[in-house]
Amino acid sequence: MTVKECYDAMGADYEDVFGRLRKDERIQKFLMKVLNDQSFALLCNSLEARDMAEAFRAAHTLKGVCQNLSLTRLYESASEMSELLRNRQEYGEDLEPILARVREDYEVTVSCIRGLQEA
Repeated sequence: MTVKECYDAMGADYEDVFGRLRKDERIQKFLMKVLNDQSFALLCNSLEARDMAEAFRAAHTLKGVCQNLSLTRLYESASEMSELLRNRQEYGEDLEPILARVREDYEVTVSCIRGLQEA
């Protein structure tokens, strides 16, 4: 799998990230760091603990990572989650559908990155 094929498979914007980072090797180097990023796990754990401030911070961090790497699909769902959590004090059931979407987008992204890693 090439870096471009990985980006296509995960619904990300290869042209945008290539315009910034200029080399597939550099893009791949930063993509591999996503596998060790704890923002998604922190988001899930914080929501489970009903810690809305920490959940917001985690969603916002995940959104930033995705924006920097042009991971469009995951960026969009993380951004929506971040906005739902902004200044929020209590957990609500309205968070569950977007959390499910973030989880799905995260799993697709990580799976594609692992596929690139194994190629």
